[in-house]
Amino acid sequence: MLKIKWFKGQWIHITFSKVLLYLVMLLLVAFTALPLVYVVVTAFKPLDELYIYPPRFYVSHPTTKNFSDLVVTLGSSTVPFTRYIFNSVLITVVVVFLTVIVCSLAAYSLVKFKPVGGKFLFDLILIALMFSAHVTKIPSYLIVNKLGLVNTYWSLILPNVAVAYNCFLMRQFITQYPDELIEAARIDGAGEFKIFVKMVMPALAPAWSTLVVFSFVSNWNDYFSPLIYITSQAMKTLPLALKTIGSGIGRAGATNAAALLTTLPTVIIFTVMQGKVMETMTYSGIKG
Repeated sequence: MLKIKWFKGQWIHITFSKVLLYLVMLLLVAFTALPLVYVVVTAFKPLDELYIYPPRFYVSHPTTKNFSDLVVTLGSSTVPFTRYIFNSVLITVVVVFLTVIVCSLAAYSLVKFKPVGGKFLFDLILIALMFSAHVTKIPSYLIVNKLGLVNTYWSLILPNVAVAYNCFLMRQFITQYPDELIEAARIDGAGEFKIFVKMVMPALAPAWSTLVVFSFVSNWNDYFSPLIYITSQAMKTLPLALKTIGSGIGRAGATNAAALLTTLPTVIIFTVMQGKVMETMTYSGIKG
């Protein structure tokens, strides 16, 4: 066993088992990161390296031509490439914000106010979890069409706000919040909205941080909803526009650049919010 003096005079005990454990963990992390590394590397490969045999994991002459080819392929005189990015960012951000607010309020009301028929509503949420999202697309389309929202941003926002799983997730976390703290705040004169914003939501940071990750990933990568709700080229989102690139040798570079462009935001949001979830669960968890 080896002892090393570390920060603030602390001693670290290094043993062979610990070294072996960390070595295995590092190898596993590197192995799981290989697909992401390959996506990044392939996005910068020139065309001749994309079809070289045997295939190479690394890139010898990185280039950004694949991204310019992607912009040229998707861009046009009427609909620029940045329009697709704007549509995706706008819809995803609005959906994530609304779903956190709506699902949190719904779960808080069901758990803490116990309205008449609340158990029946929660049973409906559980029943909704049994159905695939694609099964509900037809009735959702009929409702959206009846409201005259087809080919609008609202057709991609409203159906994805009150998701059954999101409500269920928030409900399970809110049941752990002590009723005594809410009653104490009410006695002190705090209003219900202030209690929800100032007390409940900060304590439920692990729940809504997880909800942000799930909602962002599902809506950012969703191309099926725009496919059935959107008819004009200017309203298309980035995933749907990328599906129109097609295949072929000449567009292989643009396809790889598109893969990186769609994957990178989800990796970033997951990395950022994962740190927040772990921090809040460790240092500010709810004590029952």
